[in-house]
Amino acid sequence: MTKQTGASLLQKFRDGSINAEERKLLESWYLHYANQAEPFEDTEVFRKDLEDLRNNFFLNAQEPRKVRLWPRVAVAAAIAGLIFTVGIFTYRSVDEKNNPDKIAYANDVLPGKQGATLTLSDGKQIYLSGAMDGELAQQAGVKVRKTKDGQLIYEVKKGAANANQYNTLATAKGETYQVRLPDGSIIWLNAASSLTYHPQLVEQGTRKVTLSGEAYFEVAKDQKHPFVVETKGQTIAVLGTRFNVNSYHDEEVTTTTLLEGSVKLETATGQALKLRVGQQAQLKNNNLSTSEVNAEDAVAWKDGVFLLAGQDLETVMRQASRWYNVEVAFEDESIKREVLKGSLSRFENISQLLEVLESTGSVHFKVKGRRVVAIR
Repeated sequence: MTKQTGASLLQKFRDGSINAEERKLLESWYLHYANQAEPFEDTEVFRKDLEDLRNNFFLNAQEPRKVRLWPRVAVAAAIAGLIFTVGIFTYRSVDEKNNPDKIAYANDVLPGKQGATLTLSDGKQIYLSGAMDGELAQQAGVKVRKTKDGQLIYEVKKGAANANQYNTLATAKGETYQVRLPDGSIIWLNAASSLTYHPQLVEQGTRKVTLSGEAYFEVAKDQKHPFVVETKGQTIAVLGTRFNVNSYHDEEVTTTTLLEGSVKLETATGQALKLRVGQQAQLKNNNLSTSEVNAEDAVAWKDGVFLLAGQDLETVMRQASRWYNVEVAFEDESIKREVLKGSLSRFENISQLLEVLESTGSVHFKVKGRRVVAIR
């Protein structure tokens, strides 16, 4: 891949217009270089490796931003305004051919992909992966179209709005999708999630959406129309900001993480608080609490990363279940609380993820079809 092609793909990745094939090409290029990097702990080694990487590929690269380093994490690609969260890291041997203990699975599972189902107000369903590019529907004075890179875009046209008209964008397990609403706000949906909203978005002076699952929001500024996100047990009100919400029904805690701007949260019981940048709100048993976090970690999934560090095995396997569309079971309940390290690209087959987890020595896996069983 040439420098010019790479720079173009990186720009598309940054602005969210990259399609599945282009992202796979970019990912392949990254993995090619990352696989050559020796595991390291020394910051100076990291900077030297990164400098070599930039000199071999990037044009007009700026100084890399500081990132958190973990043991056995490959070199991160960081350039000219591109944020790979904390980097797309791999956890592989430098030379797999010399590793006789490499784990093999007879039944491998491919990673998730771009896809979703749009349900219109009249009940019509459109499976977006199979839909043609261009205009999909017109309703409530809004034109809905699909771009060449797979993004769903709403454009307000002349026409009367009906208060009872709602759309639902839903991803199944193994799917992720991006939508641009009429106000210019962009939302990324993680796997097994849904977003419900009025086609024109604004209702009684408020931009309102309802979320189930996980989504990353980049909300367009509009002082006259607050943006409200309703989730399980709470309401989030913003004007213009970037934040991530994880509100799956099978998670004990709903988290809201703020990357830019400010948000106000209020629970169904009336408890309220405001978040600052770098804070995360946790809602559990109708009680809100906050903590300081690395906010970029919360959106690692959007940038194609399985963030393992600091998470227990049960949480990671729930994420794997959604992304790979597999059933997960534990033969030994005690291993659920094993705390992990590192991270891995979400574009790897499930065998690569399981190999990383097995390398801890605390867990092993049996895979049969789409059933994964964790054992000691």
